[in-house]
Amino acid sequence: MSFLYRFTVLIIGCLAIARPLVAQSAEPVDPDANYTLHISRTKSPIKLDGLLDESDWTAAPVAGRFFQNFPFDSSFAKLPTDVRVTFDANFLYVGVVVTQPRSSYITRSLKRDFEGGTSDVFIINIDPFKDKLNGFHFALSPYGVQREGLIANGSDLSLDWDNKWYAEVKNYDDRWVAEIAIPFKTLRYRQVEGQNAWRINFGRNALSQNETTTWFPVPRQFRPNNLAFTGLLVWDDAPPKPGPNISVIPYLSVRSNRDAELRTPTDNSMQVGGDAKIAITPSLNLDLTVNPDFSQVEVDKQVTNLSRFELFFPERRQFFLENNDLFGAFGFPNSRPFFSRRIGIARGTLTRISTDGDTLRYSSAVNVPIQFGARLSGKLDKNWRLGLLNMQTARVNSIGLPGANYSVGVLQRRIFSRSTIGAVFVNKQNILQPNEQNLTTGPAAFNRVAGLEYNLYSKDNKWTGEFYYHRSFSPQEAATDAQTGGASLDYTDRRWEISVNGQYIGRNYRADVGYVPRRGVINSFPKIQYKIYPKQPAIARIINTWGFGSENEFSANISGNQLTDRNNSVYVFSSFLSQAEAYVGAYNNYTYLFFGFDPTNTGSLDLSEGTGYTNSGLFASFESNRRKNFSFAINGSTGQYFNGHSSNLQGGFTYRYQPYGVFAVDYSYTTISLPKPYASANFWLVGPRAELSFSRSVFFSTFIQYNTQANNVNINSRLQWRFRPVSDLFLVYTDNYYSSQFFESPRTKNRALVLKMTYWLNV
Repeated sequence: MSFLYRFTVLIIGCLAIARPLVAQSAEPVDPDANYTLHISRTKSPIKLDGLLDESDWTAAPVAGRFFQNFPFDSSFAKLPTDVRVTFDANFLYVGVVVTQPRSSYITRSLKRDFEGGTSDVFIINIDPFKDKLNGFHFALSPYGVQREGLIANGSDLSLDWDNKWYAEVKNYDDRWVAEIAIPFKTLRYRQVEGQNAWRINFGRNALSQNETTTWFPVPRQFRPNNLAFTGLLVWDDAPPKPGPNISVIPYLSVRSNRDAELRTPTDNSMQVGGDAKIAITPSLNLDLTVNPDFSQVEVDKQVTNLSRFELFFPERRQFFLENNDLFGAFGFPNSRPFFSRRIGIARGTLTRISTDGDTLRYSSAVNVPIQFGARLSGKLDKNWRLGLLNMQTARVNSIGLPGANYSVGVLQRRIFSRSTIGAVFVNKQNILQPNEQNLTTGPAAFNRVAGLEYNLYSKDNKWTGEFYYHRSFSPQEAATDAQTGGASLDYTDRRWEISVNGQYIGRNYRADVGYVPRRGVINSFPKIQYKIYPKQPAIARIINTWGFGSENEFSANISGNQLTDRNNSVYVFSSFLSQAEAYVGAYNNYTYLFFGFDPTNTGSLDLSEGTGYTNSGLFASFESNRRKNFSFAINGSTGQYFNGHSSNLQGGFTYRYQPYGVFAVDYSYTTISLPKPYASANFWLVGPRAELSFSRSVFFSTFIQYNTQANNVNINSRLQWRFRPVSDLFLVYTDNYYSSQFFESPRTKNRALVLKMTYWLNV
């Protein structure tokens, strides 16, 4: 069967299954007339003091009568919230009066960018282009702690974005009052002729009162940040025409590195570099970086790997985060043509000659120096988005890694109400030396991927979908079967969540700058879930939602059209009114090994290829009420594992010392028992951490990860002082030990101490 035939069958199958459901979906009545807020220019200066005593606040219209999103969505909020907006030449101002007893405040800490669902919070979501897909998120706690983020794909919130805005809070016994100033230079928007209007919504999360509310009603099956449900912000006076906006962010770092494993001398060095942000247009931004340094970025949270394939870790580096959805969301999660962590991070076998003459080799993640980079991204107008990225990395002789140039181009257009169609092109060009031109053994001269994609988002958000086709070009791979394609269609309403999909990844498809852990397969991962909302008062006071579902995955090898993996699970779940959650279920899996595999991933004896294994087991999970100072989560599974048995217990404990921080311990214990001569194993992964905030500008965190599978203990401590808005001083200490000797005679692998200062300068 040809690829085109298989791909057509996938698309037709998705549409055929969805057709009877489409008829049940009715377009909602447009409620803009009931949720319109007018904004006017101030007549006198606004003093940011949290008092709302200026005459402009008194004259401003009020957005009130918030509607519940949780625990129910059928009534108005129990706690009133009144919001007013105004603006001047530089700032968009938001004034809010939040009714809440001072004695009931809950906050995770005083640290900026706190995790959602852990603190009382007032939220602002702004969609200047009214596409209901992309927007800005600002949140504020009763203690004046700020959080900002970017919303992509309608509801996906990333809190890694960092930018300037200001707020002052006044606390009273029965309420707290906030005055917020968001610089227009922080936002991306256009001024148009005639009437200007943006999309906007406001939200509240009052943890003690167990209530989540929004100004524009958001159905309970969707998150409050969903931009499909937003009111209109109508500008009676046009917003200011954005002027030049240039920011320069230099840094200076001093570091000391010592690699005891390779027995190299201590490396003391200083590094200088920086970033620049240039607004080409009010909605199109150029980011530049020279010699970037990411030493202050938090370390990855490790996991025990029992799979046959590479694990996915999210991007945390600031330069790659703004508009990351534009570059990194093409394809399905297991077939991304672009994954920004491929730039500046590599895995390889280090080979060094020690001072004693020994040859030392080990596999590790290696930082690859980025020499410079540029990214142009944003809106061309209300319908078009553009993304261009170019990065240059240096050669790393220790692992034989050549220097490389990375280029990505993306063009996306909105069609219909909220859907998009886009094109992507990714190019990696290695800078090879003459002795590296043998393409059968050395690195490829280049790798390129081009693709098209359609993303469906219905007006009422019930229907979402994705249809894509990508093709790769590389001198190391054959030209045939070098493509991937997929089709996915999801339906979500008050009770049902249904997903049907299929994916084809060709044998010779290659994305060196992407994430493709497996090639030469056809995948499908359908799922279904049904929710029940108790009506009996006695039950509804305890259980908010319960239901059942099934998640499945099927993978077949293209070569012989043979089933290679089948993962089926059924489960029952319950979400309690207290916000605790629980589920229990059973699984039945099948795996056929086309190549030898060590189930412990420790380098022991492999199971033979050409053998299939059917395994069954049980799993369960419980997460306690996170509104309490002490909370915990526990997950367990047990059952057959290849030709043996495996059990896993994982979870964590968290104690909140309000408002100064949290102390937590994450844990995972896995036991694998296999018959002789195969190896059995017991793995521990324990991660205690402390996050302390001494004020709203000084933070300290320590994260320890004890991982017996990786034979590593990692200690990462970070002290941060935000001495000016978006300007920081960091002191970071990182240490790695062998876990096998840690409690007897600790042996250091490597150690680093970094002092780094960044400064945000508006030009």
